[in-house]
Amino acid sequence: MALLGTVSVWLLYLLGARLFNRGVGLLASAVMAVAFLPVFYGHLALNDVPTLAPLTLSLLGTAGILRRGRLLDYLVAGIGLGLATATKYTAGVMIVPLLAATAAQYLDARGDADRSAGVDSGVDPQEGRVGAGGRQGARGRDVAIGIGLALAAALAAYVIANPYSLLDFHLFREELERQSRYTEQSSASWLGGPRQGSFVYYLWSFTWGLGWVPALAALGGAVSIWRKHRRVGWVLVPGAVLYLLFLSLQGRYFGRWLLPIFPIACLLAANFALELAGWASRRTPRLGWAPAAFTALAVIALAVQGAVYSVHSGLVLSRADTRNLTRAWVVQNIPGGARIVVEPVVPNAWLDDTGRSGAAGVRWIKYPTLRVVLNPATGAPETTHRTVELEDYERTLSPALIGYYEQHGYCWVISGTTQSGRALADPQIVPHAIAYYKALERQGEVVYHVSPYNPGKGPTAFNFDWTFDYYPLAFHRPGPEMTVYRLRGRGCSN
Repeated sequence: MALLGTVSVWLLYLLGARLFNRGVGLLASAVMAVAFLPVFYGHLALNDVPTLAPLTLSLLGTAGILRRGRLLDYLVAGIGLGLATATKYTAGVMIVPLLAATAAQYLDARGDADRSAGVDSGVDPQEGRVGAGGRQGARGRDVAIGIGLALAAALAAYVIANPYSLLDFHLFREELERQSRYTEQSSASWLGGPRQGSFVYYLWSFTWGLGWVPALAALGGAVSIWRKHRRVGWVLVPGAVLYLLFLSLQGRYFGRWLLPIFPIACLLAANFALELAGWASRRTPRLGWAPAAFTALAVIALAVQGAVYSVHSGLVLSRADTRNLTRAWVVQNIPGGARIVVEPVVPNAWLDDTGRSGAAGVRWIKYPTLRVVLNPATGAPETTHRTVELEDYERTLSPALIGYYEQHGYCWVISGTTQSGRALADPQIVPHAIAYYKALERQGEVVYHVSPYNPGKGPTAFNFDWTFDYYPLAFHRPGPEMTVYRLRGRGCSN
C-alpha cells in the first residue's frame, strides 16, 4: 500500500510538470506526500491508496492527450483508467478528464482546419478548403482511433485486474448492489454518524484530510485556472466537481472516499499557490529575495498541517493498540474456558487460543453479541434469537442483559468506545443502550481500563473518521478506550 502510494506521488509530479510546469508538479507531489488521508490510509490494507497510482497514471495519459494527442497517451490513459476502476469502482470518474482531453483534441483539429482553409495560399479557395477538410478528417480519425484505443485498453486492463466481475457476474452484481444499498442508506439510520449532511461533511473533510490552506488554495485554483489554463480547467475541474456531487448523494460518507480527487486538488492548490507567490513577487520588484521567500512561504503553508498530523499518526501507529493491551491483560487474568462478553470491537481471532488446546481452538466462551436474546424495550426473551449487523449492536442493548449475563455465567464484560461511542453520539435513538452502559458502570467492577489518549487529553467525540484514524493530537496510541468489567451477581458471585 505504501509503495503504491509513493508511486502515485511520483506520477503526480510528472502530471503536474506536463500540465503546468515542474514547479507545480513538485509542489503538488509534496502536498500529496504529507497530506493526512493518503499517508494514514497508506498504512492500511484498503483499496483507497492503491487506487491513486493507476488513477494518476490515467491522468498522466490524459495530460498527454491534451498536450500531444499521441496514441501512446490514449493507451496510457486507458490502462490507468481500467486498473484504477478495477481497484476502486468510483475511480471510474477519471473517464471525465479523458473525454474532456479528447474533446479538446478534436476541437483543435477543427480549428486548425478552419484556419488553414482561410489562408490565402495562391490556390483555388475551393481546393484549399478540400485540403483543409482532408487534414481535419485525418486528425478527426486519429482522435476517434485514440479514444477507441483508450476505451479498449481500459476494458482490457479492468478485466485482467478484476476478472471475476465477469467470470462470476451474478456474485459481482449481488455484491455491488449490497454495497450500493449500504452507501445509499439514510444517515438517520446510521447510528453515531454525522448529521450535517454529506456535502458539508466532505468540505469539512478536506480541511483536515488535505489541510485548511491546500483546501482553500484548491478552491482558488478551481476558479483561477480558467484565466490562464482554460483547457486544463476543463480537464481537471468538471470531473472533480461531478465526483464530489456523486458522493454527496450517498447516505453514508467517510473522508477517505475523497481520495480519488486528491491528485486534482493538489494540482489546483499548487498552481494557485505558486501563481499567488509570483504575483506577490511582482508587487515587490525591489526586493531581490522576494521570489524565493514567497515561494518558500507557499510551500510551507501548503505542507505544514499535513506534515504535522501525518508524523503524529505515524507515531501513534507505532505504539501498541489498546485492544492488544487489553487482550494481554485478559490472557493473564481471565481463566481459559471462562464465559465472557466482548463487544464487537475486535476480530474473532482475538479469542483464538495460541497456547492451549480447546474446542475449536478458542480460549474463552464468547457471548453471541450480534444475536438479540432479550427484547431491548421490554427485557422479555426473544423467541427467534435473530442476528443483527455489527453496526446495529447498540440497538440490542438494555439493562436487562446484565442480569442475563450473570444468570448464564458470563461474568466478564469487555467494552470499547468504538461501540459505546455510537450510542453516546445518538442517545435519543438508543435510550436502552444508554441505560445499559449506566447499569454496567453501577453493577460491574472495573478491573482493567486502558486509554488511547495522552495523559490529561481526550476523550474526543465519536466520529467515524477521527475515532478510527486517530487524527486528533490527543491520541497517543491506536484503538478505542477499553474497559473490562467483573460482574458479581447471581452466577458470578464466586
